[in-house]
Amino acid sequence: MNKTQVMSLLKENQNQRGIEYWAKLGPKSGKLKSYGIGLTVLRKLAKQIGRDRALAMVLWRSGVYDAKIIALLIDDPKQITREQAEAQVEELEQGYLAHVFSSCDATLAKTAFVVELASDWTRSKDLMRRRCGYGLIYEISKSKKKSAPEDAYFLEHIERIDKSYAKVDRLVLLAMGGALVGMGKRNRTLNTATLKVAKKIGPIEFGSDESKCDPFDVVKHLTSDYLIQKLGL
Repeated sequence: MNKTQVMSLLKENQNQRGIEYWAKLGPKSGKLKSYGIGLTVLRKLAKQIGRDRALAMVLWRSGVYDAKIIALLIDDPKQITREQAEAQVEELEQGYLAHVFSSCDATLAKTAFVVELASDWTRSKDLMRRRCGYGLIYEISKSKKKSAPEDAYFLEHIERIDKSYAKVDRLVLLAMGGALVGMGKRNRTLNTATLKVAKKIGPIEFGSDESKCDPFDVVKHLTSDYLIQKLGL
Protein backbone atom coordinates (compact mmCIF):
# COMPACT_ATOMS: atom_id res chain seq x y z
CA MET A 1 0.00 0.00 0.00
CA ASN A 2 0.97 3.64 -0.31
CA LYS A 3 0.06 6.63 1.85
CA THR A 4 -3.02 7.54 -0.22
CA GLN A 5 -4.39 4.01 0.09
CA VAL A 6 -3.79 3.93 3.84
CA MET A 7 -5.53 7.26 4.31
CA SER A 8 -8.51 5.94 2.33
CA LEU A 9 -8.55 2.84 4.55
CA LEU A 10 -8.55 5.00 7.67
CA LYS A 11 -11.38 7.13 6.31
CA GLU A 12 -13.42 4.01 5.58
CA ASN A 13 -12.97 2.90 9.19
CA GLN A 14 -13.48 6.27 10.87
CA ASN A 15 -15.42 6.34 14.12
CA GLN A 16 -17.61 9.38 14.68
CA ARG A 17 -17.70 8.96 18.44
CA GLY A 18 -13.92 8.80 18.48
CA ILE A 19 -13.68 11.87 16.29
CA GLU A 20 -15.92 13.81 18.67
CA TYR A 21 -13.81 12.75 21.65
CA TRP A 22 -10.64 13.80 19.84
CA ALA A 23 -12.12 17.22 19.13
CA LYS A 24 -12.68 17.74 22.86
CA LEU A 25 -8.99 17.25 23.57
CA GLY A 26 -8.12 20.62 22.06
CA PRO A 27 -4.42 21.47 22.57
CA LYS A 28 -3.80 18.03 24.07
CA SER A 29 -4.25 16.50 20.62
CA GLY A 30 -0.95 18.02 19.55
CA LYS A 31 -2.76 19.59 16.58
CA LEU A 32 -3.04 16.16 14.98
CA LYS A 33 -6.12 15.13 13.03
CA SER A 34 -7.78 11.83 13.95
CA TYR A 35 -10.31 9.51 12.40
CA GLY A 36 -11.25 8.39 15.91
CA ILE A 37 -10.28 4.76 15.32
CA GLY A 38 -9.63 2.57 18.35
CA LEU A 39 -6.41 0.64 18.83
CA THR A 40 -8.05 -2.77 18.29
CA VAL A 41 -9.21 -1.74 14.82
CA LEU A 42 -5.89 -0.05 14.05
CA ARG A 43 -4.10 -3.30 14.88
CA LYS A 44 -6.30 -5.17 12.42
CA LEU A 45 -5.62 -2.59 9.74
CA ALA A 46 -1.88 -2.79 10.43
CA LYS A 47 -1.96 -6.57 9.94
CA GLN A 48 -3.81 -6.02 6.70
CA ILE A 49 -1.11 -3.62 5.52
CA GLY A 50 1.80 -5.75 6.74
CA ARG A 51 5.40 -4.87 7.60
CA ASP A 52 6.52 -1.95 5.46
CA ARG A 53 9.48 0.10 6.62
CA ALA A 54 9.28 2.71 3.86
CA LEU A 55 5.55 3.26 4.32
CA ALA A 56 6.01 3.52 8.10
CA MET A 57 8.45 6.39 7.62
CA VAL A 58 6.01 8.21 5.33
CA LEU A 59 3.03 7.73 7.64
CA TRP A 60 5.01 8.89 10.68
CA ARG A 61 5.55 12.24 8.98
CA SER A 62 1.80 12.73 8.47
CA GLY A 63 -0.35 14.94 10.64
CA VAL A 64 -2.86 12.17 11.36
CA TYR A 65 -2.80 10.39 14.71
CA ASP A 66 -4.22 7.13 13.38
CA ALA A 67 -1.63 7.06 10.56
CA LYS A 68 1.18 7.57 13.07
CA ILE A 69 -0.10 4.63 15.11
CA ILE A 70 -0.16 2.49 11.96
CA ALA A 71 3.43 3.59 11.32
CA LEU A 72 4.50 2.35 14.73
CA LEU A 73 2.75 -0.98 14.19
CA ILE A 74 4.09 -1.79 10.70
CA ASP A 75 7.69 -0.64 11.10
CA ASP A 76 10.43 -3.29 10.89
CA PRO A 77 12.19 -3.78 14.25
CA LYS A 78 15.24 -5.16 12.44
CA GLN A 79 15.70 -1.82 10.69
CA ILE A 80 14.79 0.56 13.52
CA THR A 81 17.88 2.36 14.77
CA ARG A 82 18.72 3.96 18.10
CA GLU A 83 18.87 7.29 16.27
CA GLN A 84 15.31 6.78 15.00
CA ALA A 85 14.05 5.94 18.49
CA GLU A 86 15.67 9.06 19.94
CA ALA A 87 14.13 11.20 17.22
CA GLN A 88 10.64 9.72 17.48
CA VAL A 89 10.45 9.99 21.27
CA GLU A 90 10.80 13.75 20.77
CA GLU A 91 7.72 13.75 18.51
CA LEU A 92 5.12 11.96 20.59
CA GLU A 93 2.60 14.83 20.49
CA GLN A 94 1.50 15.43 24.08
CA GLY A 95 2.00 11.78 24.97
CA TYR A 96 -0.99 10.26 23.15
CA LEU A 97 1.36 8.20 20.99
CA ALA A 98 3.59 7.13 23.87
CA HIS A 99 1.61 4.06 24.91
CA VAL A 100 1.81 2.36 21.51
CA PHE A 101 5.36 3.62 20.99
CA SER A 102 6.68 1.88 24.11
CA SER A 103 4.00 -0.63 25.20
CA CYS A 104 1.12 -2.54 23.59
CA ASP A 105 3.51 -5.13 22.14
CA ALA A 106 5.52 -2.22 20.75
CA THR A 107 7.66 -2.74 17.65
CA LEU A 108 10.43 -0.79 19.37
CA ALA A 109 10.48 -3.44 22.10
CA LYS A 110 11.44 -6.03 19.46
CA THR A 111 14.67 -4.27 18.51
CA ALA A 112 18.07 -5.73 19.36
CA PHE A 113 18.99 -2.69 21.49
CA VAL A 114 15.82 -2.41 23.59
CA VAL A 115 17.33 -3.64 26.88
CA GLU A 116 20.03 -0.98 26.80
CA LEU A 117 17.59 1.67 25.55
CA ALA A 118 15.12 1.01 28.36
CA SER A 119 17.85 1.30 30.99
CA ASP A 120 19.09 4.57 29.52
CA TRP A 121 15.64 6.09 29.26
CA THR A 122 14.56 5.16 32.79
CA ARG A 123 17.58 7.14 34.00
CA SER A 124 16.78 10.14 31.79
CA LYS A 125 15.68 13.50 33.18
CA ASP A 126 13.33 13.83 30.21
CA LEU A 127 9.82 12.84 31.38
CA MET A 128 8.75 11.32 28.08
CA ARG A 129 11.87 9.16 27.87
CA ARG A 130 11.38 7.98 31.44
CA ARG A 131 7.76 7.15 30.79
CA CYS A 132 8.62 5.24 27.61
CA GLY A 133 11.57 3.59 29.31
CA TYR A 134 9.29 1.99 31.87
CA GLY A 135 6.85 1.08 29.12
CA LEU A 136 9.67 -0.81 27.46
CA ILE A 137 10.58 -2.49 30.75
CA TYR A 138 7.02 -3.83 30.84
CA GLU A 139 7.42 -5.22 27.31
CA ILE A 140 10.82 -6.72 28.10
CA SER A 141 9.40 -8.37 31.22
CA LYS A 142 6.98 -10.36 29.03
CA SER A 143 9.79 -11.95 27.02
CA LYS A 144 10.17 -15.72 27.29
CA LYS A 145 13.26 -15.84 25.07
CA LYS A 146 16.49 -17.31 26.36
CA SER A 147 18.10 -13.95 25.60
CA ALA A 148 15.77 -12.14 28.02
CA PRO A 149 17.50 -10.35 30.92
CA GLU A 150 18.06 -12.23 34.16
CA ASP A 151 16.42 -11.26 37.46
CA ALA A 152 19.29 -8.92 38.36
CA TYR A 153 18.29 -6.59 35.51
CA PHE A 154 14.72 -6.33 36.73
CA LEU A 155 15.68 -6.08 40.40
CA GLU A 156 17.82 -3.07 39.55
CA HIS A 157 14.81 -1.35 37.98
CA ILE A 158 12.58 -2.27 40.90
CA GLU A 159 15.08 -0.67 43.25
CA ARG A 160 15.19 2.46 41.09
CA ILE A 161 11.41 2.72 41.19
CA ASP A 162 11.47 2.30 44.96
CA LYS A 163 13.91 5.18 45.33
CA SER A 164 12.24 7.60 42.92
CA TYR A 165 8.47 6.95 42.69
CA ALA A 166 7.58 9.65 45.24
CA LYS A 167 9.15 12.39 43.13
CA VAL A 168 7.98 11.57 39.61
CA ASP A 169 5.28 12.89 37.30
CA ARG A 170 1.92 11.05 37.40
CA LEU A 171 2.30 9.62 33.89
CA VAL A 172 5.77 8.32 34.72
CA LEU A 173 4.34 6.81 37.91
CA LEU A 174 1.65 5.02 35.90
CA ALA A 175 4.35 3.64 33.59
CA MET A 176 6.32 2.53 36.65
CA GLY A 177 3.20 0.76 37.89
CA GLY A 178 2.86 -1.07 34.60
CA ALA A 179 6.49 -2.09 34.73
CA LEU A 180 6.04 -3.43 38.27
CA VAL A 181 3.08 -5.54 37.15
CA GLY A 182 5.05 -6.98 34.23
CA MET A 183 8.14 -7.76 36.29
CA GLY A 184 6.10 -9.17 39.17
CA LYS A 185 4.49 -11.71 36.88
CA ARG A 186 7.79 -13.29 35.85
CA ASN A 187 8.58 -15.35 38.96
CA ARG A 188 8.26 -15.53 42.75
CA THR A 189 11.46 -13.59 43.44
CA LEU A 190 10.39 -10.63 41.32
CA ASN A 191 6.82 -10.83 42.59
CA THR A 192 8.03 -10.45 46.17
CA ALA A 193 10.24 -7.50 45.26
CA THR A 194 7.62 -5.68 43.17
CA LEU A 195 4.84 -6.25 45.69
CA LYS A 196 6.91 -4.63 48.43
CA VAL A 197 7.27 -1.46 46.34
CA ALA A 198 3.70 -1.53 45.06
CA LYS A 199 2.36 -1.51 48.63
CA LYS A 200 4.35 1.64 49.33
CA ILE A 201 3.03 3.36 46.21
CA GLY A 202 -0.61 2.37 46.66
CA PRO A 203 -3.32 2.78 43.98
CA ILE A 204 -2.32 5.28 41.27
CA GLU A 205 -4.90 7.80 40.09
CA PHE A 206 -5.26 8.18 36.34
CA GLY A 207 -6.08 11.87 36.65
CA SER A 208 -8.88 14.26 35.70
CA ASP A 209 -9.03 13.25 32.03
CA GLU A 210 -9.81 9.67 33.01
CA SER A 211 -11.73 10.45 36.20
CA LYS A 212 -14.27 7.71 35.48
CA CYS A 213 -11.56 5.06 35.72
CA ASP A 214 -10.72 3.31 38.96
CA PRO A 215 -7.17 3.92 40.25
CA PHE A 216 -4.47 1.60 38.94
CA ASP A 217 -4.08 -0.90 41.79
CA VAL A 218 -0.71 -2.58 41.19
CA VAL A 219 -1.01 -4.69 44.35
CA LYS A 220 -4.28 -6.14 43.11
CA HIS A 221 -2.65 -7.22 39.86
CA LEU A 222 0.31 -8.78 41.67
CA THR A 223 -1.88 -10.76 44.05
CA SER A 224 -4.54 -12.05 41.65
CA ASP A 225 -5.77 -15.61 42.08
CA TYR A 226 -4.36 -16.49 38.67
CA LEU A 227 -0.88 -15.22 39.54
CA ILE A 228 -0.92 -16.90 42.94
CA GLN A 229 -1.66 -20.21 41.25
CA LYS A 230 0.83 -19.63 38.41
CA LEU A 231 3.76 -18.73 40.65
CA GLY A 232 2.81 -20.96 43.56
CA LEU A 233 2.66 -18.04 45.98
